[in-house]
Amino acid sequence: MPIVPEVPAHGGTQDDDRGAVRTDGPLFRDEAPQHQGGRPPQPRSYDPRQPQPYAAQPHAYDTRHPGGPYGIPAQPQPYEIPQHQHDQQPQSPSRSHPQPYEAPQPRPYDTPQTPPAHRTASQNPEPMPDAPQPAPAPQKKSAGRDLGAAIGVGLGLGVVIVASLFIVKAVFVGVIAVAVVVGLWELTSRLQERKEIKAPLVPLAVGGAAMVVAGYVRDAEGAWVAMALTTLAVLVWRMTQPPEGYLRDVTAGVFAAFYVPFLATFVAMMLTADDGPYRVLTFLILTVVSDTGAYAVGWRFGKHKLAPRISPGKTREGLFGAVAFAMAAGALCMQFLIDDGAWWQGLLLGLAVAASATLGDLGESMIKRDLGIKDMGTLLPGHGGIMDRLDSLLPTAPIAWLLLVAFVGSA
Repeated sequence: MPIVPEVPAHGGTQDDDRGAVRTDGPLFRDEAPQHQGGRPPQPRSYDPRQPQPYAAQPHAYDTRHPGGPYGIPAQPQPYEIPQHQHDQQPQSPSRSHPQPYEAPQPRPYDTPQTPPAHRTASQNPEPMPDAPQPAPAPQKKSAGRDLGAAIGVGLGLGVVIVASLFIVKAVFVGVIAVAVVVGLWELTSRLQERKEIKAPLVPLAVGGAAMVVAGYVRDAEGAWVAMALTTLAVLVWRMTQPPEGYLRDVTAGVFAAFYVPFLATFVAMMLTADDGPYRVLTFLILTVVSDTGAYAVGWRFGKHKLAPRISPGKTREGLFGAVAFAMAAGALCMQFLIDDGAWWQGLLLGLAVAASATLGDLGESMIKRDLGIKDMGTLLPGHGGIMDRLDSLLPTAPIAWLLLVAFVGSA
């Protein structure tokens, strides 16, 4: 009978005599102990609900036998970690296995923080909504054009018109014809540049000049005949080009013939009367005074827009100024310039001229807005082009001619 009892395969429950001397037995064999059946028992899976038998664990300081006390090789037991232990923090290492010293990591609040750099104006161009904004500097009202150049050009044109008007009537008719041709060139050029509308310039220029002369020589009958012939010339001239856009180009040509030379012919027809130069001068004075009154009063007192979608610069106060200035000028002109004229006729004439000049200016602004341009040309510094000066004169000419004929006759 051995001194030390055999240790069961599953391990013992007492460990009191583990230091007793022993020289034989299964604990000191070189080969592994044989199990019955030829196969070692399969380890059982861990079940936390069942009690587990005690398994001998090697002592930390026992170095006599590799594999633990009694020389029994340690066999790993499968162990499944319960699901509820996955989220637990790992335990600190044992005191028997010292870990190398690691310097403590600095905490976030122990590290000095570098303040972020301020954003530049390019990174944050938009101001904060609640931030106080600096008050904008007051701006002076400006006319938007070179006033000195405008006055100089206006005075030069006035001298040419007055000189030609009272020296030789035919010279003034030539001035009207030249202005018509230049205006047609500006209008057709802008139509082609901005809308690709090719209104034929050659028949328009020739027919327009002939229309002015015919109105001066043959009065209204000559003007209408010349207008019909100019329209026919536009239709035929456009046939020499491809048919694409024919209707569009012809329509624009007929409109240009009516808008520029036909309306200008009424100025030449005023000149045929005995006091023709004074009638033309009255017409020019009333139109210029109306524009000046609208500008002066609107610039000084204008607050309410007249037609913001068409011409944002025009105001209702400016319209009242145009009417007042034109009526006053009309009363004076009819009293002192026109034979057999009366002051009250001048009031009506001034009212009609102010209304027609304003409508003509708005119509020209509508055309330029549709074309996407500010001025029709650049021939007149401070004024734009010829058409920019004819915008209020052209629609006013037939109104003035008609009222003067009605008030004092055509002779």
